[in-house]
Amino acid sequence: MAKTTLKLLALGIIAGSGWGQEVLTLDQAISMALENNRTLRSSALEVRKAQDKLNANRTRQFPSINFYALGAQQLQSFDFTLQKGVLGTYSGTGPLPSEDVHLTTPREPTGMFMGRVVQPLSSLIRIRRNLDTLKTGVELAREQTRADRQKVAREVKRVYYALQQVESSMRSTHQTVVLYQELARLTQNYVIQQVALKSDSLEVETRLAKAEQSESLLLDQRTTGQEQLNQLLGRDVLTGFQIQPIADAMDDSFDLAAARQRALEQRPEVRQAKLRQTQAEQDLRAKKAEYIPDLSAEVNSLSFLNFGQFFPKQSNSVGLSVTWEPFDWGRKKHEAAEKQHIVEQARNSQQDAVNSVILDVNDKYRQLRQSRTQLRVTRLSQETALESMRVTKNKFAVESVLLKEVLQVQVSLEQSNSDYQQALLSFWNARAEFERALGEDQ
Repeated sequence: MAKTTLKLLALGIIAGSGWGQEVLTLDQAISMALENNRTLRSSALEVRKAQDKLNANRTRQFPSINFYALGAQQLQSFDFTLQKGVLGTYSGTGPLPSEDVHLTTPREPTGMFMGRVVQPLSSLIRIRRNLDTLKTGVELAREQTRADRQKVAREVKRVYYALQQVESSMRSTHQTVVLYQELARLTQNYVIQQVALKSDSLEVETRLAKAEQSESLLLDQRTTGQEQLNQLLGRDVLTGFQIQPIADAMDDSFDLAAARQRALEQRPEVRQAKLRQTQAEQDLRAKKAEYIPDLSAEVNSLSFLNFGQFFPKQSNSVGLSVTWEPFDWGRKKHEAAEKQHIVEQARNSQQDAVNSVILDVNDKYRQLRQSRTQLRVTRLSQETALESMRVTKNKFAVESVLLKEVLQVQVSLEQSNSDYQQALLSFWNARAEFERALGEDQ
């Protein structure tokens, strides 16, 4: 008995080590996770990446300014021959030139500098259609971030509810330990008075040891759960905290038809499916714009260095340039056909997403309803077991029943407590799943 008392005292100290620590509510845990979770931070960066890609492609609408410089050693000279009279024959001077003139450039280092300003004109159509596709990509990234946020919130609820169950089981187990301690004391007295067998005392001691072992295991489970929750919250996994006791079930009811409509409006999967269809249609329009010839306005400036006096020093021009591929052997046609198939796939996926959401809402609604019914049954069973235990314990105190009957009732009480806690946890998990099915962000 002395060893048992010491063990319980040690467990009590460990269990009480959380005194003075912060009490973390579920709402606080979800808010902290949505703000600090590292996975969500990475997901938010995907939105920024998509926005940066959009901003980068917007610059394609503006004039492009290019400079090109070349310094080189000529390997051979440029030779020109101006034949006699090639420039004309005049009455006062005669033919120009009056004889053949040979011109040559020196074989020495030369330089060339070219500046070019190009403003796209007809290709603006294709560029802006591509920009529409990229804008939709930004919205898709945002919806993916919403989905990730909902996933993290769902995981926080799951771990938090599991911790609440562990805490509740610890309280229940501690009550069982206290009860077995009392039974052990009474049984020991009966053994001394020779009204109970030694085996009865040993059986109570064995059950007491098992209850203490269960309490120790629950302590380890609580520590593991706290570490997992801290990881989700994006903080040091060794941070200590306490949680609120598990709340009683709520009696709120939901209209199934309204729930379906709400889910179709809020679920990221449905929004993403619609956006993917829109994006596929925009991509198809951008592909069709490739049939349009590329017409651009250009300003060109070309300068030459050390090419000889007869070579022009600079050339400037303003004009239009056209790039067109009239014969592509059907390449654009097949590429557009591929995009059309992607559009049809996106439409099919959108309808599948709608049906999947409706099925999910229906299933989670039924699970919530069943868990509420199961909780009511286990609560009544628990109340019955508690009353039966109270009556049996009083009878055993006045030697009206045998120890075996007390132990049997205690086993029933432990089972009913476990069933109730499991049903209560199942209810809150089912409610969290139903909220997720509705597309709630928290």
